[in-house]
Amino acid sequence: MVSSTTATLGHTSVDALTSFVRQKNPGMFCRYKCVYRYNAISFSECHPMPELPEVEMMRRGLLSVVGRTIARVEVPRTAYRPIQIFPSPRSLAARCQGRKIVDIQRIAKRVLVRLCSDDRIVLQPKMAGIVLIADPPSAGHTRVVFYLQGKKTPNQFQYWDRRGLGTVSLWSPEEISRQLADDVLGPDALTIDKTTFTNRLCTSRREVKVALLDQQIVAGIGNIYAAEILFAAKIDPQRRCNELSKRQCGNIHREMIRILAEAIQYEGSTLSDGTYRNAINGEGSYQNHHLVYDREGKPCVRCGCSIVKRIVQAQRSTFYCPRCQTQN
Repeated sequence: MVSSTTATLGHTSVDALTSFVRQKNPGMFCRYKCVYRYNAISFSECHPMPELPEVEMMRRGLLSVVGRTIARVEVPRTAYRPIQIFPSPRSLAARCQGRKIVDIQRIAKRVLVRLCSDDRIVLQPKMAGIVLIADPPSAGHTRVVFYLQGKKTPNQFQYWDRRGLGTVSLWSPEEISRQLADDVLGPDALTIDKTTFTNRLCTSRREVKVALLDQQIVAGIGNIYAAEILFAAKIDPQRRCNELSKRQCGNIHREMIRILAEAIQYEGSTLSDGTYRNAINGEGSYQNHHLVYDREGKPCVRCGCSIVKRIVQAQRSTFYCPRCQTQN
């Protein structure tokens, strides 16, 4: 019954789904929570959030607004779940208006628009947010629009979020240092060196797939790319980090850098739900190059002798080849 309810609600948020089940049948609410937890029927599972390559493409898509001045900020009315905006929309608008954009940065899975005041507009897409300079997929999910002075194109950039789980913040340099400190985020997955990566990963006693998702160990990797990286490195996702050799950690590091760079080259992965779009509302194409993710029950593209298996780790699906990715 929970599965049919989930299918009926489609893109509804987890909070709305919980409320729906509670209202329709209070007696099954506890059963719903158990099934949700242990079978990993989650919206982050069905709709993977943007990872480092997708957010990097958002950053690159905004580079054309560097040097432009923000004329005004608008937070459109929406019938959907509101996003978190900090400070208040009025304060955000007041501190951005008349400020020149001097740089577009990325920290982990966040896009930072640096202003001449040294404040940063921090756009965190989380599950289903995107940053655009073109018309959005749907007007009703546009959350914040930053209009630019002058008649040049683009004349605005905006944050769009189908699920309302992302955030838009304006942080001072001191707030950036505090919110994104070293004890909050590890080194960036695209730039971390092999020695630092090995030292940070091998001290964990967790399964390697779970550890790669820990943003305090290395920042930017999510469920899709963790599966692809471990497949390329021929490492069992269930292997404990402290059991890995330095050579195996080096292999993971090498494939991590290669795959993330390749995914950026193909402008990220747009899956079947179509949520991720680049800054001009186009699709990425790296999903056509996935070798293991979401291939449960299909022959392994490398060995051809085994079937890709799906397991659940930390309430997330993991796809791997039992023959190519061994515990040894």
